[in-house]
Amino acid sequence: MAPTAIGLDEVLASRRRGAVTRLAASTVLVTGGRGFLGRHLVDELDRAGAKVVAPTSAEYDLRDRSTIDRMLRDHTPDAVVHLAAVVGGIGANRAEPGRFFYENAIMGVELLEACRTNDIEKVLVAGTVCAYPKHVDVPFREAALWDGYPEETNAPYGLAKKMLLVQAQAYREQYGMNVIYLLPTNLYGPGDNFDLETSHVIPAMVRRFLDARDRGASDVLLWGDGSPTREFLHVRDGARALRLALERYDEPDPVNVGSGDEIAIRDLARLIADAVGYRGVISWDTSKPNGQPRRRLDVTRAKSGFGFEASVTMAAGIPELVTWYETQPATRST
Repeated sequence: MAPTAIGLDEVLASRRRGAVTRLAASTVLVTGGRGFLGRHLVDELDRAGAKVVAPTSAEYDLRDRSTIDRMLRDHTPDAVVHLAAVVGGIGANRAEPGRFFYENAIMGVELLEACRTNDIEKVLVAGTVCAYPKHVDVPFREAALWDGYPEETNAPYGLAKKMLLVQAQAYREQYGMNVIYLLPTNLYGPGDNFDLETSHVIPAMVRRFLDARDRGASDVLLWGDGSPTREFLHVRDGARALRLALERYDEPDPVNVGSGDEIAIRDLARLIADAVGYRGVISWDTSKPNGQPRRRLDVTRAKSGFGFEASVTMAAGIPELVTWYETQPATRST
């Protein structure tokens, strides 16, 4: 039995080391590929020469294991990128914490197990900056992920996604499965969600300020007191980071993906107001939660691990987003 055991160890070690993914020779399946980041990633992978498959939730329900197995059999991908998620801003997270936990957890857990049993060569899981503890030294370093409980308003979502890191590392250790895990910061850019009930802060502000400008309103009321800071990454940069990681990164350690810059919400509000041409008063509803006090990622691992650095500044990205939104009349009624 000794030779067999040694042979297995060698195989597992080889699979852990992995190899650079040659996208031009690969079929890549992207869950959530019709979503905000997903559409940009599909374009990025197409340009790299990959055959990209982006099934919809109507075709395959990722909460159901048998459906996931069918999806993998139907498309036989070499690699899977898991972006599908139930997401939203503070209001949505507070309204449906149970759904945000269950659906995000079950989709990821069942997908990773199905990828294991179907021998998928490489899996990239997109986590979330919401997985970090509420109070943690800035900039957030990946080693601090387990130093406390996440900010309460989005903890169920953040913890559900963080469990996929546990699963990824456990599967790598036991089965030699090639799973990598990234932690993208807040994304923004063309194609974002502008529904005021479920959108994140930048598209919500863009819509509010545009509506106020068009109505001639003298005041816009925003949640919190404007003091928290956030880090934002343009969605094209986010897609490029995922593509680079898929090609070049093959380690168990999670990796932050961001710009490395932070901006106070009050300063963000003024930047967006200026970009849309709103000249009225900005007021703050301090009865509403601020969320996490500060967010800024340490992005050194992404640079050293797969050569990613952000390229789109907010000074360029915000006006681009405003222009895009104003030229999409269908989005103005959402």
